[in-house]
Amino acid sequence: MSIEKLLLPAVLALWVGVATAEAQDIAQPLGLPPAPRQIAGTPTMRKLGEQLFFDRSLAANGTLSCAMCHIPTQAFASNQSALSIGMEGRSLRRNAPSLYNVVFKKYLFHDGRETDLTAQVWGPLLAPDEMGNTGIGPLLTRLRVQPDYRAAFDAAFPGEGVSMTTVGRAIAAYEATLLLGESRFDKAIFGGDRNALSTEEWRGYDIFISKGCASCHKIESDTALFTDQSWHNTGVAFRQTAQTARVQVQLAPGLVKEVDLSGLRLAPAPPRDIGRFEITKDPADRWAYTTPMLRGVSKSAPYMHDGSLSSLEEVIDFYDVGGGPNPVLDAKIRPLNLTREEKAALLAFLRAL
Repeated sequence: MSIEKLLLPAVLALWVGVATAEAQDIAQPLGLPPAPRQIAGTPTMRKLGEQLFFDRSLAANGTLSCAMCHIPTQAFASNQSALSIGMEGRSLRRNAPSLYNVVFKKYLFHDGRETDLTAQVWGPLLAPDEMGNTGIGPLLTRLRVQPDYRAAFDAAFPGEGVSMTTVGRAIAAYEATLLLGESRFDKAIFGGDRNALSTEEWRGYDIFISKGCASCHKIESDTALFTDQSWHNTGVAFRQTAQTARVQVQLAPGLVKEVDLSGLRLAPAPPRDIGRFEITKDPADRWAYTTPMLRGVSKSAPYMHDGSLSSLEEVIDFYDVGGGPNPVLDAKIRPLNLTREEKAALLAFLRAL
């Protein structure tokens, strides 16, 4: 047996031990599981990942960063528009989801097409209408020619340098720090402090449990990620949301005519969004989207995959009437028939998260 094979187990054990010790410096908020060590990496990796997350030079034209759609002060989502804004101001297909606790998600993006956080980052980087890179190579070349980045990658990933893998690992390591727990909800449910929630919030919690919200937004015995790690058709994508756009157009001095612009197209219509079906091709997955987590939900408006609901009040009203009826509506979606007081209590509970 070669000396390399004899030493390999000891070297691996040492590497794992170092990585484990360094990963433990990420605090574990009450109500959350520990961040996966293989993603959380080391402090050096996370520092590099943060730099990349906020760096506009990662976009092909140097104008966009990850943080411009996932804004820290807006629950790492974006309140500015229903749909994300991409390359050269283009409107994208879907809303920017919050990145709080994303390290725990098993299915990423609204349709769940990615399952690896380190690979997920390359989707937006290579999408022509998002960050617009024409390939992996050009972006890696731009990073390699920058002395600061070369040194940072060498420090974070000794012997590996700048690569497709290390870029993904660094950004994922930073995202592993975007944890939100330790809320008043957590102190009440997991910390035993019943006074942490008001009477109305406790009533909202009871409604959340009894009316079926928790069947998709799960609460476990010692943690709460508020997701079943699956996808559902709530009917939001099936609804007819087209609205008539009428404007006053001056045809000549003193001659004004009202024109309906709803039928006017200056570009091809975007493809219909059929949700999870686009990935699985299973008819049962039509208009189904992954279950979002609810931490910080009061700060991440607008809501749903298309940002079509602008407030939590609208979300509650949507579910209260049983979502949007369609041929494959999820069996869990049914009218709740809440009173005005029950809606207010449920809203108060959601804001306590």
